[in-house]
Amino acid sequence: MSRPGQDGYRTPTVHDYERGREGDKPQDERPPDAKPATPRPLSAGLFSRQSPLLNLSKIDLHLERLHWRERIRHYTWTFFTVTMATGGIANVLYTVPLRFRGLDTIGVVFFLLNMFLFLINISMISLRFYTFPETFRASYMHPTERLFLPASVVSFGTILINISQYGLPNAGPWLGRAVTVLFWIDAALAVLSSSETMTPIWIFPIYPLLIVGPHAAIICKSLDPSVALEIIIGGFTLQGIGFLVAFMIYASFIYRLMTQKLPQASARPGMFVSVGPSGFTVAAVLGMADALPRVVSADFMGDGPLAAMIIKVVANWACLWIWGLAMWFFFVSVGAHWSCARQDGHFAFGMTWFSFIFPNTALVTATFAVGKAFRSQAIQMVGCVMTVLLVVGWFLVVGIMIRAIVKKQILWPQKGEDRDEGGFTAPEKQPERHLNTISKMTSNALASMKSNDQ
Repeated sequence: MSRPGQDGYRTPTVHDYERGREGDKPQDERPPDAKPATPRPLSAGLFSRQSPLLNLSKIDLHLERLHWRERIRHYTWTFFTVTMATGGIANVLYTVPLRFRGLDTIGVVFFLLNMFLFLINISMISLRFYTFPETFRASYMHPTERLFLPASVVSFGTILINISQYGLPNAGPWLGRAVTVLFWIDAALAVLSSSETMTPIWIFPIYPLLIVGPHAAIICKSLDPSVALEIIIGGFTLQGIGFLVAFMIYASFIYRLMTQKLPQASARPGMFVSVGPSGFTVAAVLGMADALPRVVSADFMGDGPLAAMIIKVVANWACLWIWGLAMWFFFVSVGAHWSCARQDGHFAFGMTWFSFIFPNTALVTATFAVGKAFRSQAIQMVGCVMTVLLVVGWFLVVGIMIRAIVKKQILWPQKGEDRDEGGFTAPEKQPERHLNTISKMTSNALASMKSNDQ
C-alpha cells in the first residue's frame, strides 16, 4: 500500500473506515479468491473504542473514577438538610411527654452528633469554595441549589434550640445571656436568608423564620420576665411573617396540584416541606402562650393575668385549626408517595429525602403541644408513635445516603442539585470542560450515526 510521499498515495477518506479497519485492504491488494469485505457503518469505525480519532475508554475511565477533590466540588448546600433533620430529632426527643430513663441521654447524643455534622458541613463546603472558587458564586446563581442556602441558617437555629433545651437547665446564668444574644443573631440571619424565595420547595427559604418562634418559646421559660417578654414579642412577630408568607405559597402549591399532575417521583419528597410551616407555628404559638402568664406584668394590657389567659385560650383553639392543616398536608404528601410506590416502587435518592424527617419533626412537636394544651392523652400517644417512626426513618435515610455516595448517585457530576438545568451551566475547570464537550459530542454523534444506519 502506498505511503505518504510515494506516487499513488491518496488521503484516506471515510469510505476507508466503512470498509473496516481490521483485515480490510484496498480492493487491488486483495487475493482473487478473497471474499469482499462487509461494509460496516461509519459509527463502527470513527467512534469505536479502538478508533485513532477518539479513545472513549479514557472518558469512561474518568467517569468511573473521580478524585475526591472533584467529588467535593459537588458538595452543595443541600447537605445541611442532614443537620436540620438530626437537630429536629433531638428537638422531638426533648418534647416527648412520656419519658423513660435514658431518653435525655439519647437526645443529647443526637444533639452532639448534630453539632459534629454541622462542623463537617461547614468544613466541606468551605473546602469546596476554596478549591473551586468559581462554585461560590455559582451556588448563589443556580436555580435549585440557591433554594437550599437557608438550610445552613436553619441548621444553626436548630443547634441553638437544642442548646436551649439541653443546656439551659444544666448551666449557669451566663448561658442564658449568651442564648439571648444568639437568638437575635439567628433572627437577623433568618430575615436576611428569607428575603429571596414552583414546586413546594419554594416554601423552604421561609424556614429560617419558622424556627425563630419555637426557639423563643423554649428560651423564654428560663429567662427573666422582662427579657422573656421581648423574646416572645420578637419571636411571635417573625413567626407570623414566616407563616403568612408560607400560607400564600400554599395557594400556589394547591393550585398546581389542582391543575397539573403530581410532581415527578424524584421531587415528591419535597412535598413534605409543606408540613413544616403549620407544625412549627403551632409549637411556637402554643409554647409562647403557655409562658406568657409568667412573664407579663400586672398592668400588661390593663390586666396582665387576664390578658395572658385570654391570649392563651385564643391561641389554643386557633392552633387547633393550624395543626389540622399540617395533618392534611401530611396525608396529601403520604398519598402522593403511596401512588408512586404502587406504580414502580423505585425512588431515586436525593438530599431532598431528608424532607421525610425535618418537616415532620415540626408536626410531631405540634402534636405534643396540642395534646398538652388540651390535656389529651390520645393525641400525645399519637405523637409518641410518630416519634418512633421518625427515629427509624432518620436511620434509614442516613443509611441510604451513605449507600448513594458509594454508588456515585450523589457527590458526582450532573447528579446533584448543582447539575446543569434551566439554562444554567455550572462553571468548569478547563480540562473538565474539554472532557465534557468531547463526551457530549461523542454521544450526539453516536446517536446520529445509529439513526442513519437504521
